[in-house]
Amino acid sequence: APDIPVIDQAYSKLSNSITVEWRAVPGATNYMLTAQDGDSFVETIVKSSPGTVTGLKPATLYRITVRSINSGGKSQPSPFRKVKTVLAAPILSVHSPSCDSIAVSWKAVHMAAGFSVSLMRSDGLGRRLKQNTTNTSLIFTNLDPGTLYTIKAYAWNANGMPGDDFTYNQRTSPNAPVDVKVAFNSGALRAVVSWMPTEGALTYSVTVSSGLLKLRCNTSSASCVVPSLQCSSEYYVSVTAHNDAGSSEPTDAVSLKTIPCAPVNISIEEEEPGHLLVSWSSVSLGHYYVVFVKSDDGLEVHCNTSHTQCHFQSDCGFTYFISVFAYNKAGQSPLGDVLNYTTAPCCPSDFRAVFISSDTVRVTWAPVRGADLYETRAAGSSGVVLCRDTATACTLSALQCSAPYNITVFSFSEARGGNTSCAPQHVATAPCSPEIKNISKEGLSVISVQWQPNNEEAMYVVTARGEAGLWHCTSTRNSCTLMDLPCGSAFSVSAIARSPAGQSLPSYSIPLETAPCCPNDLILTQVTQSVTNISWSVGRGAQTYVTTLDSPKGRAKCHTLQTYCLLGCITCGTNYTVSLRAISETGLTSSCTYQGYSSSACCPSGVKLYRLSNNGIRVFWRASDETINYNADLCGSKGNFSCTPSLGLSHCDITKIPCGDVYTVVVAPVTDKGPKLTFCPKKIYSVTCSGSSVGMVIYRGKSNAKHI
Repeated sequence: APDIPVIDQAYSKLSNSITVEWRAVPGATNYMLTAQDGDSFVETIVKSSPGTVTGLKPATLYRITVRSINSGGKSQPSPFRKVKTVLAAPILSVHSPSCDSIAVSWKAVHMAAGFSVSLMRSDGLGRRLKQNTTNTSLIFTNLDPGTLYTIKAYAWNANGMPGDDFTYNQRTSPNAPVDVKVAFNSGALRAVVSWMPTEGALTYSVTVSSGLLKLRCNTSSASCVVPSLQCSSEYYVSVTAHNDAGSSEPTDAVSLKTIPCAPVNISIEEEEPGHLLVSWSSVSLGHYYVVFVKSDDGLEVHCNTSHTQCHFQSDCGFTYFISVFAYNKAGQSPLGDVLNYTTAPCCPSDFRAVFISSDTVRVTWAPVRGADLYETRAAGSSGVVLCRDTATACTLSALQCSAPYNITVFSFSEARGGNTSCAPQHVATAPCSPEIKNISKEGLSVISVQWQPNNEEAMYVVTARGEAGLWHCTSTRNSCTLMDLPCGSAFSVSAIARSPAGQSLPSYSIPLETAPCCPNDLILTQVTQSVTNISWSVGRGAQTYVTTLDSPKGRAKCHTLQTYCLLGCITCGTNYTVSLRAISETGLTSSCTYQGYSSSACCPSGVKLYRLSNNGIRVFWRASDETINYNADLCGSKGNFSCTPSLGLSHCDITKIPCGDVYTVVVAPVTDKGPKLTFCPKKIYSVTCSGSSVGMVIYRGKSNAKHI
């Protein structure tokens, strides 16, 4: 075995080890170091001196021995040395309570009488700070924010022997960022927060708070986007810098007011036709409002106000699209509800009322914008007549005649209903049809017509219509007179009423027949001494005629369908009054009076012929009236002869009458006018020749001859 080593020195530099130095032993290949503490010991084999025993306890007294080793074995232990391990290093707990300070603390170290702590920037800049203390904590102040510092600490014992040291790198917390700026994106409702980078800051956190709501954004850059902000909110934005040492103080809060929310409770009211009132609820953080009103024809107007309502002019029949925006310095609110409002359709224009009859009126108008349906209403004292149609015309029937009506045409739409502001038109219906109560004859060609007046301020027109033409009369009362109606004519009489409102329907027609016309021409011809023929022209409208000859001596009368009549029992030489009655088919009679008629004088009687000495013939008769003159005519084959006596004589002479001939002798009264009477009796006489040129005068009757 090798020789026993001799320890030169033994010492402890670390709290868990002791280093031993000895002189080398020849032939030794290894050495065994032993540190004994009571019953426990620690052995370590090393190659050469010096050697270190590790795994020891700090501040503990050990007995140190060395043994040499070779292939032959181990030597005996060397004489021991007593060595105490140094103090253990304090275990530091370091943090940066502020951006310019570092707090260091540790637990108490066994057998330590005091501690030494030093601090220096890790980059070597600046001076080294050192503090000795018997406490277990201390604070370094006035440091640079966000800077990495190296901290070294150790404990020493009562002899001033330092123990193990402990090194710790600690960064001071960063300073609060500066120049914080907030850019608000109103469209996306997000904010971009930016700041100047802070020394030593590894990350940053942005806090956006509004009441109990807090939004955070973490970043390692110098800006951060905070999304999902609420409208009409005021946020307070602060930025905190962070590193491994801690956090800076938050920056002073920067106020961020977002855009206002879209206005709600929007209402549209049409205060009166043509005026729209748009109102809404007040919006938080809204400084002013803009209302946009766009009509369906593309025209848009707007209104700026700081109040919560706006007035707009509107037109009938339009649809308006209305949106309200709130504004502040941050910008415009989001688009809210877009309301549409359709105004009532326009009132119909170009209103025309045309009366078809007294109780029916046709109303027409021009189509208007926005109207889907029209209602025509006629309001009068008797009630209301309605007509609804999609067309721009309506016929109102069953109206009361001669009555005022307020006719109004209302327009309707499905969106807004009816326009009740349309003005009525005052229209009066045509007069009522009059009712003819009586037709009376005032004269031969004068007819009085009476009716029931059932209209106010109406002019009545009565018309007699027939083949002969038209006859009219007018009156504002209840009767009028038709003048100069032709006789013998049939008429249909009706009446109408006229007023500024129009003309009534005609009344029911009343038939009217005028008396037949008197014949214009009447001729009396005496056929015989007791028979007279009367003839006349046709009387229009007459079916039968009654002719009458009246005289004190009697009457002759004839009723006939013809236009002539023979009247017998006429007294000769008598003056008659002549009358004629024309009678129509219905019994109407016209009494016609004509010029008086005188029957011819009576024919003489006792006509005789006497021969005269000078070949003449005397005609003798008995006159019925001495005041009548007569004429005697003799007609024979040898000649015709006549004579007329002086007034008052009853004979006359015809000279140089040839004999030997038969003569027809007629003595008749002489009339003032007209032809000779031919109905007086004729007598035939034969004038014979007996030795001379004038012979006997013989009267010849039917078969007898009378000789005179």
